[in-house]
Amino acid sequence: MGRVDRRKSVQDAKTLITGAASGIGRATALASAARGAQLVLTDIDADGLADTVAEIERAGGTVLIAEAFDISNHDAVAGFAATVHERFGSLDVVMNVAGTSVWGTVDSLEIQHWRRMIDINLLGPINVIERFVPPMVRAGQGGALVNVSSAAGLLALPWHAAYSASKYGLRGLSEVLRFELAEHGISVHVVTPGAVATPLVRSFDLVGVDKEHPRVQRVTSLFTRHAVAPEKVAEVILKGIERNRFLVYSSFDIRFGYWWKRKFALPYELLMRQANLQFSTLKQSVNRDRPAGNTTSPDSPAPR
Repeated sequence: MGRVDRRKSVQDAKTLITGAASGIGRATALASAARGAQLVLTDIDADGLADTVAEIERAGGTVLIAEAFDISNHDAVAGFAATVHERFGSLDVVMNVAGTSVWGTVDSLEIQHWRRMIDINLLGPINVIERFVPPMVRAGQGGALVNVSSAAGLLALPWHAAYSASKYGLRGLSEVLRFELAEHGISVHVVTPGAVATPLVRSFDLVGVDKEHPRVQRVTSLFTRHAVAPEKVAEVILKGIERNRFLVYSSFDIRFGYWWKRKFALPYELLMRQANLQFSTLKQSVNRDRPAGNTTSPDSPAPR
């Protein structure tokens, strides 16, 4: 079989986008529709998904099918894939955007936090890839696979162990598939946003620390104040496909941080050690301020 040319845009492409009810997923669905994509959309939020579909159709875009379900449920993904392939055949572009976030130190995180990160952020995309990418390979018409990882999939950020476990995993999976799928004309793109102005940037779970404490608010505001608009991330995703970029950055600071990590390993290590010491001191200070008898943070699981 001869080499298949890669797809260079979403125009006229049957395009799956997960997490399409809000944030990056919604913005990417709208931007893709404006470029002429034929959309296959999903999200766990049925009402938000319906709103996205309605907005796309009001603007003259095309939604082939939209269904609400949890991508961490393999049977649900398999059932949806069967319906999509029966009605529309293999897809051209698959975008894994859906995700969630939990922060916390290893002494606070419990198995349900680790499992939630892996199930939604890593196994969810794997479920989608397993059901949608092989038919793309068999169709022999090329395509694109987009996986939204995170800056926490590039850098060892404090309090991000569980989140990074899922996002580093997704980046590693993508790197392998980048080379494996190249011969089939399927390009692979890993999106590594930092803070994005979506509900997730403020609604993330912080385990073991009172997220509403003023000192914690000051630290997290440093993160949220640099949040970029989801529409900007959507644009860089689509440009990443057009320009065949493997790593797709949402902002210069993430690109620079990853370059700096690779070029200056020792200073990076010293910086991360210092950052973790500062975050540890913050946690101890905040927990000392906790009222007597209150041993569980608002986001921690109830005592058993």
